[in-house]
Amino acid sequence: MPTRRQLLERWWLLPVGATVATFGYMGYYASRVTFGKVKPGTPEFVAGPAVRVAALSELGEVWAQREFVYDNRACTLIRLPAATQGSLDVSGQHYAAFSRICTHLGCLVNLVRDEEVLAFSFNYRPPGGTPQLGCPCHFSVFDPLKAGEAVFGKARAPLPRVRLLVRGADVWATGIEPAPKLGT
Repeated sequence: MPTRRQLLERWWLLPVGATVATFGYMGYYASRVTFGKVKPGTPEFVAGPAVRVAALSELGEVWAQREFVYDNRACTLIRLPAATQGSLDVSGQHYAAFSRICTHLGCLVNLVRDEEVLAFSFNYRPPGGTPQLGCPCHFSVFDPLKAGEAVFGKARAPLPRVRLLVRGADVWATGIEPAPKLGT
């Protein structure tokens, strides 16, 4: 059995071991958040009831937005400048809808149009200065032009997409992707 003196001579192993373990975990977490982002694939919508979202005339300009609720989830419809995976094309105009529930911890994301707000508040400057969907809780950023992919912050999974369809002059939601497990 070690003596008291022998134990005191080795006391430094505890803080050194704790420091090494802490930095090891921080490295693992940082690499997981930075390099472990899940790319959106082909949409796998779960069919649901048709819900009218907006008239096409209400989305007259690029980046026009309408918020709505589908399947008890807050969602947003955005007119985009280009087609994305899972978006709707109507006469050369592109529309996409996403759940507003952040895939990190469930806060509501908002469309952030100002590039300087993204740079200052979210510490992210989007290529081309395009608006992004930002989560104000932990500052995750999702790119609507990349099908809702998490491009910055703690969120790793993309925002669930909403299936859209046009009936007459209106946009309708008819399905949504399953919500990922929060924290992924």
